[in-house]
Order: sequence, then C-alpha cells, then structure tokens
Amino acid sequence: MSWRTAGPALLLLFVTPRGAAAQALPDTTARAVDHLFEPWSGTDTPGCAVGVSRGGTIVYERGFGMANLETGTPIGPGTIFHAASLAKQVTAMAVLMLAREGRLSLDDDVRRYLPEVPDYGQPITVRHLLTHTSGLRDYFELLILARGRFEENRITDADMLDAVSRQRAPNFAPGAEFGYSNTGYALAEVLVRRVSGRSLRDYAAERIFAPLGMSHTHFHDDFTMLVPGRAWGYARTGTGWRSSAPNYDVYGATSLFTTVGDLLAWSANLDRPRVGDTAMVRTMSTSATLTNGDSTSYGMGLSLWTDHGERVVEHEGGDPGFRSYLGRWPGRRLAVAVLCNHRSVNSVALGHQVAARVLGFAPEAPPAVPARAAADPRVLQRRAGIYFQPARQEVVELTVRDGRLFTARNGGNELIPVDGNRFTVAGRPVEHVFESGEHSDYVASSPGYHPVRFEWKAPFPMRPGALLPYAGAYYSPELDATYTVTAATDSTLLLKTGTSAGMTARPVFADAFVPGQYTILFTRGGRRVTGFHISHPRARRIVFERVRER
Repeated sequence: MSWRTAGPALLLLFVTPRGAAAQALPDTTARAVDHLFEPWSGTDTPGCAVGVSRGGTIVYERGFGMANLETGTPIGPGTIFHAASLAKQVTAMAVLMLAREGRLSLDDDVRRYLPEVPDYGQPITVRHLLTHTSGLRDYFELLILARGRFEENRITDADMLDAVSRQRAPNFAPGAEFGYSNTGYALAEVLVRRVSGRSLRDYAAERIFAPLGMSHTHFHDDFTMLVPGRAWGYARTGTGWRSSAPNYDVYGATSLFTTVGDLLAWSANLDRPRVGDTAMVRTMSTSATLTNGDSTSYGMGLSLWTDHGERVVEHEGGDPGFRSYLGRWPGRRLAVAVLCNHRSVNSVALGHQVAARVLGFAPEAPPAVPARAAADPRVLQRRAGIYFQPARQEVVELTVRDGRLFTARNGGNELIPVDGNRFTVAGRPVEHVFESGEHSDYVASSPGYHPVRFEWKAPFPMRPGALLPYAGAYYSPELDATYTVTAATDSTLLLKTGTSAGMTARPVFADAFVPGQYTILFTRGGRRVTGFHISHPRARRIVFERVRER
C-alpha cells in the first residue's frame, strides 16, 4: 500500500528544528525520498524511520510501515529503534573523553584495565580496540559456536568476558590487519565502567545524550527492559513475518536505542562539537594505518568512504530484527539517518539513495574495466578450482557457469578475463592474476592495498568410506564445548554440540571442509585424525582436540 493512500496512521511528518528555524525539503525532493520507502509503507509490514538534516537543522523526518504488527502501531519519526552498531561511535566518544581527562591513554595496554584479556606476547592497546585492529576474536561468533545456536540465549558481560578470557590466540597480531570485531567495543564498555566508576549507560546519558538534547536515546543494558514507544523487530518467514529481536545485555558494540531525530542531533555534534572537541572528532574520523602501511578506511566507530566524489563519514548497524544507518556528507553539511525494524533492507544503500535525491546526484556510471578478452572455455576451466588463503583461513571456489567464471559455487562475482592470466572482478577495483601453468596460485590485488595470495588445492579425494576417519568427539577448551562429528552421508559431515541441529560440512580439499561461512581444517598425527580447528571471518583457528575413546 502506498503512503499516499494509507491514511494518516501510516505517515507522520514532523519537520523539527534544532536551533535555527527549519526549512523543509522541496515537495518534489520529499516525494522522491518517500518513493524509496513505498515498499515498507503498508499496515502489514514493518518499515523504517528516515531523517535528513542540512547544516544541523532537520529538514525531513518521516516514518513508514509498522512499529508493532500485533498492536497495529505505526512508525513515526519519534519511534525508538535498536540501532545496533551505531553504538560504536558513541562508545568511542566516551573513551576519548576519558582520554582527554587524562584518565587513560589510547596507547595503554588494555590489560591494565582488562586483565581478563590474555597476554599474547604483544600488547593490545585501547586504540586497537576502537579501530578493529586488535585481532581479538568476535565474542558473538565464539558464543554461537560454543552454544550451537544464537537465538533464545541471553548474553551478558560475564558471558563475553568469559569467552574472551579462554582464547589462546588472536586472529592476527595487533595492528597487522583490520578485522571487524564486536569484542573491541564490548570491552570498551567495561573499560569505561572501570576507569570512570560509572556504567557506560550512565556516563553517556549524563555526559553525551543530555547535553545534546537526545532525550529518547539510551544504552540498553537489560534486554527485558520496557521501552515505551519502541519498534519491535521482525524477520521474514515465508510470505509473512515473525518476531526477531536481540537477546543480549552486553552493549557498547551494540544496543543503542534511539530515534532518527536524536541521531541527527548526534551527527550535528560531530560537525560542530558541543560534546567532545574538534580534535576528538578528527581522531574518530581518521583512518587507522596497519603495520604494513595499508589504510583501513575506518576510524573509531566510523567508516570513511566516497560517494559521487564526496567524502562520507558513516556507519551501519545490523542485529536480529533491525538495520540502521547514519551518514554525513561533511562537504555538503548533510546528514542522513535510517532506522528499520527488519533486516530485509540494505540500510547503507538506502541512506546513499536518500542523499542522492537530496543533493541531486546523477546516477553514477559503472566503474570502468579493461576490455573483455575472448573467453576461451579452456582458459576458464583451467582457472576454475579450489583456492585457499592460509592467513585468513578462507576458501574460494572458482566456478564456471554458462561460459563465465565466478568467485563462488553459487552466486559470487564474475571474473572478467583480460588475458590468459589476468582477470578483473566485475563491479570492483580488484584484479586476480594467476601464475603461468595449470593448477597455479593467484594473487588478488586492489589499489592502495598489499596483494593477497591464494593457493590452488587439489580437490578432496572422494571414495567410499573417505569421511569415516573424521567421526568422533572433539573438545575445545577455548569454547568449553564438545562437538560430535558423524559422517551424515557419503559426501558430508555433521557437527553437533548439545541439542543443536548442527552444521553440515562438505569436503573441499584434503582434510578441509566448509559449512556455510566456516572453514574446518582437520589435523593429524601420522595417519590418525587428532583434532580440527574451525574458522569464521571474525574468529579464526579455534582449536578442537579429539576426545580419547574409552
């Protein structure tokens, strides 16, 4: 149903000045923005709240769809949403305020405040936590693996700290890579409490939210807490919807509850600080640099990108039942906030589309690519196969479909041939350059970053009974969990812990299996399988040891 015919219950328009008198968007521009959200404007669907400010003044603020499908409550500009990872920039500001007061240094070893973090031989600093360069494994992924499931299990600070304290190794050496990890910001919340003597919830309420007039914003440290005026979260189920909401008390990395109007007030503060100062905002908005000299395009709680040639400082959020976005175009004094109570949207794309309508951007031309060479089927077949990146523990399966080469068995990006050894990735500034000869490795490179080598691997030698040696029980001291591995079929393994449904893994190369986003590498002592380690993009090489049979 279109918002134009849905009636006043579905569309509330407030143009709310903060400071100077507001000047609403021109009607044609407002209608163009409205049109982006028409799919989410009915009485039978969750939706989004959207806000736009120019020069710190709100010029557009609307709600689309339903905040609660059971009660028939529509979304308005004042609806409160779980904003997920938008929390990170507020947490970063709180830590920087403590640093400005001389109560900590960004270059302090975190173990000074957080002795639960293991000593890995190289110091992990506060700066590493806030720039996602610590190497610490993501506690969400650790708890998912330990429990065998994610939903219906409350997650607390104690759960997070317990998981972190058991880890025997990081994903990578501190400062060596950028690896997005919620652990850094969850630990930052604990750090604020221990340094300031107050919870981050209380510290932010007094020192950040109150001075900025963000009266509808708080850190949600108890997921059972009642919040009048909130949106409930939803997920698709067939052609309908089911309830879906975060189940954790841990915050700092997430669990910011807010409105689009309050987010725009926060964004205005980053343009002209009243809380914090210009130097602190500059620190948050400056890309971290890795030990090899690469830029991360991420500051502290803020991603740094370019849109239509304009600098954009932004972040997105995604948790069960919710997607969010907050972006600033500093050169245009524009800010866009999008809060949605479902995950069926790309909140970043919507935010950029709103900005394009407001700023009058013409559609961007697709990135230029070298001329496509003739696709010799023999060349494509020679490059198809299984490749492995050891540092990332990443498996890539290059596959030929319909006479074209793709980066995955299903879906993926097309690799466009430039010559026999060089391919470009469709829609991305990435090249794959293969070494000469059949079954050769390739190097992936993109401008401004060090190249990454992927090794060719011979396919798993499938034969009757080939999977039986992997069957058995395996224990991980890092997760305090035992998994049972069985040969579910002649071509798959089933890994289960507790009463979970388990995960199905298929073989890719010798002793290597992939279930979904995970990579499993079994280890051997001689011919006997002795254990395995499992890796996720945010939690690498978690060790399992085979349990001796009695």
